[in-house]
Amino acid sequence: MTVPILKQGDHLIASVQSALSDAELTDFADELAERVGRFRSRGVVIDVSAVDLLDSFATRTLRTIALVSRLRGAEAVIVGIQPDVAFAMVQLGLSFEGVTTALDLEEGLAYLRRPKEGDLGVR
Repeated sequence: MTVPILKQGDHLIASVQSALSDAELTDFADELAERVGRFRSRGVVIDVSAVDLLDSFATRTLRTIALVSRLRGAEAVIVGIQPDVAFAMVQLGLSFEGVTTALDLEEGLAYLRRPKEGDLGVR
Protein backbone atom coordinates (compact mmCIF):
# COMPACT_ATOMS: atom_id res chain seq x y z
CA MET A 1 0.00 0.00 0.00
CA THR A 2 1.37 3.40 -0.88
CA VAL A 3 0.98 6.35 1.45
CA PRO A 4 -0.81 9.33 -0.11
CA ILE A 5 1.31 12.48 0.12
CA LEU A 6 -0.53 15.73 -0.53
CA LYS A 7 1.01 19.16 -1.06
CA GLN A 8 -0.70 22.05 0.71
CA GLY A 9 1.18 25.31 0.22
CA ASP A 10 4.71 24.76 1.46
CA HIS A 11 3.71 21.73 3.53
CA LEU A 12 3.35 18.05 2.73
CA ILE A 13 0.69 15.92 4.39
CA ALA A 14 1.21 12.16 4.44
CA SER A 15 -1.66 10.02 5.65
CA VAL A 16 -0.70 6.52 6.72
CA GLN A 17 -3.96 4.64 6.24
CA SER A 18 -3.05 1.24 7.67
CA ALA A 19 -0.16 -0.68 9.17
CA LEU A 20 2.67 -0.83 6.64
CA SER A 21 5.15 -3.62 6.01
CA ASP A 22 8.82 -2.89 6.62
CA ALA A 23 9.38 -2.57 2.84
CA GLU A 24 6.44 -0.16 2.49
CA LEU A 25 7.76 1.97 5.37
CA THR A 26 11.17 2.13 3.72
CA ASP A 27 9.60 3.12 0.38
CA PHE A 28 7.52 5.76 2.16
CA ALA A 29 10.62 7.21 3.82
CA ASP A 30 12.43 7.45 0.48
CA GLU A 31 9.44 9.00 -1.30
CA LEU A 32 8.81 11.60 1.39
CA ALA A 33 12.48 12.65 1.56
CA GLU A 34 12.51 13.05 -2.23
CA ARG A 35 9.32 15.14 -2.25
CA VAL A 36 10.57 17.45 0.52
CA GLY A 37 13.41 18.41 -1.80
CA ARG A 38 11.39 18.48 -5.01
CA PHE A 39 8.69 20.76 -3.58
CA ARG A 40 11.05 22.71 -1.28
CA SER A 41 8.66 21.93 1.56
CA ARG A 42 9.02 23.79 4.85
CA GLY A 43 6.87 21.39 6.85
CA VAL A 44 5.69 17.77 6.87
CA VAL A 45 2.72 16.30 8.71
CA ILE A 46 2.62 12.53 9.07
CA ASP A 47 -0.90 11.48 10.07
CA VAL A 48 -1.06 8.06 11.75
CA SER A 49 -4.63 8.36 13.08
CA ALA A 50 -5.77 5.30 11.08
CA VAL A 51 -2.96 3.12 12.45
CA ASP A 52 -3.84 0.82 15.33
CA LEU A 53 -0.34 -0.58 15.92
CA LEU A 54 3.16 0.91 15.76
CA ASP A 55 5.86 -1.69 16.30
CA SER A 56 9.48 -0.86 17.02
CA PHE A 57 10.49 -0.79 13.33
CA ALA A 58 7.56 1.49 12.39
CA THR A 59 8.28 3.83 15.32
CA ARG A 60 11.99 3.98 14.51
CA THR A 61 11.28 4.53 10.80
CA LEU A 62 8.74 7.32 11.43
CA ARG A 63 11.23 9.00 13.77
CA THR A 64 13.93 8.67 11.11
CA ILE A 65 11.60 10.16 8.49
CA ALA A 66 10.97 13.18 10.74
CA LEU A 67 14.70 13.68 11.41
CA VAL A 68 15.62 13.29 7.72
CA SER A 69 12.92 15.81 6.81
CA ARG A 70 14.46 18.25 9.31
CA LEU A 71 17.89 17.76 7.76
CA ARG A 72 16.33 18.46 4.35
CA GLY A 73 14.88 21.74 5.64
CA ALA A 74 11.34 20.75 6.59
CA GLU A 75 10.03 20.59 10.12
CA ALA A 76 8.04 17.41 10.74
CA VAL A 77 5.11 16.66 13.04
CA ILE A 78 3.59 13.25 13.67
CA VAL A 79 -0.13 13.53 14.41
CA GLY A 80 -3.06 11.35 15.35
CA ILE A 81 -1.49 8.75 17.63
CA GLN A 82 -4.44 6.81 19.03
CA PRO A 83 -4.66 6.45 22.84
CA ASP A 84 -4.21 2.65 22.76
CA VAL A 85 -1.20 3.01 20.45
CA ALA A 86 0.36 5.65 22.71
CA PHE A 87 -0.19 3.47 25.78
CA ALA A 88 1.35 0.42 24.07
CA MET A 89 4.33 2.47 22.89
CA VAL A 90 5.01 3.64 26.44
CA GLN A 91 4.70 0.10 27.81
CA LEU A 92 7.17 -1.14 25.16
CA GLY A 93 9.60 1.73 25.77
CA LEU A 94 9.07 3.21 22.28
CA SER A 95 9.07 6.95 21.71
CA PHE A 96 9.32 9.70 19.15
CA GLU A 97 12.05 11.43 21.15
CA GLY A 98 13.24 14.58 19.40
CA VAL A 99 10.18 14.65 17.13
CA THR A 100 7.17 16.90 17.56
CA THR A 101 3.80 15.21 17.94
CA ALA A 102 0.32 16.72 17.93
CA LEU A 103 -3.19 15.52 18.64
CA ASP A 104 -4.52 15.82 15.09
CA LEU A 105 -3.96 17.28 11.62
CA GLU A 106 -5.36 20.68 12.59
CA GLU A 107 -2.95 21.04 15.53
CA GLY A 108 -0.05 19.75 13.46
CA LEU A 109 -0.63 22.34 10.74
CA ALA A 110 -1.09 25.08 13.35
CA TYR A 111 2.26 24.11 14.86
CA LEU A 112 3.99 24.30 11.48
CA ARG A 113 2.40 27.67 10.68
CA ARG A 114 3.36 29.34 13.97
CA PRO A 115 5.88 32.18 13.76
CA LYS A 116 9.38 30.90 14.32
CA GLU A 117 12.36 32.63 15.83
CA GLY A 118 14.39 34.19 13.04
CA ASP A 119 11.32 34.92 10.91
CA LEU A 120 10.81 38.58 10.05
CA GLY A 121 8.94 40.34 12.80
CA VAL A 122 9.54 37.62 15.41
CA ARG A 123 11.74 38.45 18.41
